[in-house]
Amino acid sequence: MKASLQLRLSQQLTLTPQLQQALRLLQLSTQDMQQEVSRMLEENPMLELEDDHQASLYSASEQNVNNNEVPTPVESAQAEERDDVAGDPLEWGTAAGNGNSNNSDDDEGFPEQAALQDSLRDHLHHQLATTQLDNHDRKIIGLLIDALDDNGYLTQDLNELFEFLPAELDITLDDLETALVQLQHLDLPGLAARNLGECLALQLKALPEDTPQRELAIKLVSSHIELVAAHDFAKIKRLLRCNDDELRAAQTLISALNPKPGAAFDHAVADYVVPDIVVDKYRGKWRVRLNSEAMPKLRVNQIYANILQQRDDKNGSQLNVHLQEAKWLIKNLQQRFDTILRVAQAIVDKQEKFLEHGAIGMRPLVLREIAEELELHESTVSRSTTQKFMLTPRGIFEFKYFFGSGLATESGGSCSSTAIRELIKQLVGAEDTRKPLTDSRMSEILAQQGIVVARRTIAKYREALNILPVNLRKSL
Repeated sequence: MKASLQLRLSQQLTLTPQLQQALRLLQLSTQDMQQEVSRMLEENPMLELEDDHQASLYSASEQNVNNNEVPTPVESAQAEERDDVAGDPLEWGTAAGNGNSNNSDDDEGFPEQAALQDSLRDHLHHQLATTQLDNHDRKIIGLLIDALDDNGYLTQDLNELFEFLPAELDITLDDLETALVQLQHLDLPGLAARNLGECLALQLKALPEDTPQRELAIKLVSSHIELVAAHDFAKIKRLLRCNDDELRAAQTLISALNPKPGAAFDHAVADYVVPDIVVDKYRGKWRVRLNSEAMPKLRVNQIYANILQQRDDKNGSQLNVHLQEAKWLIKNLQQRFDTILRVAQAIVDKQEKFLEHGAIGMRPLVLREIAEELELHESTVSRSTTQKFMLTPRGIFEFKYFFGSGLATESGGSCSSTAIRELIKQLVGAEDTRKPLTDSRMSEILAQQGIVVARRTIAKYREALNILPVNLRKSL
């Protein structure tokens, strides 16, 4: 076989650094994007934050979207890179149009600091220090306090705990049992319990002795808590020989108890969401606008830019590299918010009934439908809706919330899964708790409304809504 040389021409899509950055910025959440911008500000001397109130380029961008004029999508970033970067704007003010923005440092107050709160163990140790117990008893109770979990339970068996104690401490098993009783009566009722039944019983015993059906409630949580959880009222009445009124009063007492008394000292920090988009109604039409608080205000440092213009080694200097990277970041951030704004407006246009009537008005929607309407790739829409949030008059929602499959109706249309879940919530909320609706019955009711939903689908949606099965929703 004779060797030969052949010349072939082919086209291949190459992800340039600018396009890679544009796709990465679009994928990031607002918090991650702001961290990326902070990193670039530290590394690139050509970048700086705006310190004035210059007009935003987004006033025009948002107006174009509201007028159904579509700006260049992210997919065009590769073509834009061939343009003269020097012709890009040297600054980009991202204050959202149609919104009131005040960036003056003088007008910003100091954030309120959360009040410091003792942990569960600190609180109990403080209470222990105020008792009249001797040092030996305090040390034993202190050991038990340190063994509590975050919910206030003593999950470790006293016998196991006793085996781990050094002999020189001179602590007996009886000492531990006595200390446990003292700890359980130290402060909040229910603390230092070894199981749920004991926790609830401790709280019931702390009630006044003349509380109606207190003793019955203590028997229920101490010996028959499984039957209480299963709502097996017939068996409970047979075992304890009580009537409906007595059992109902005892159940009311139990329902008012706290199964996790130590959770009040939980220091978990709440996660706050900064919406990317604000939705409001203007002259009878729903519109979207960018949230200025979620948008970095960047520009090229003009001092360094002027220095670079006066130098002869513009093409090879590190400063020129920084200038190119700064312009890329500014352009890609603008492209990111342009795309998010377009996608948000398309979603709002599709889900106007949700904004008007709530979850029951949600229509089926898939990413492909938005992608085809905006002439974007489906992956671009997916990036634009991941960890992006929208502030509406009905609350803050992730973009993904507005997408969902649909189920057929008898009229030939479809109903979204979100609307069906809302209907299930309404049915359960209005049911007679003495005769709660089964999944099959809810399926029949929806069928009467023209919505065909299988019983298994009802069960799946009910579980997703954390709604208990029919036997656990039954009451006296």
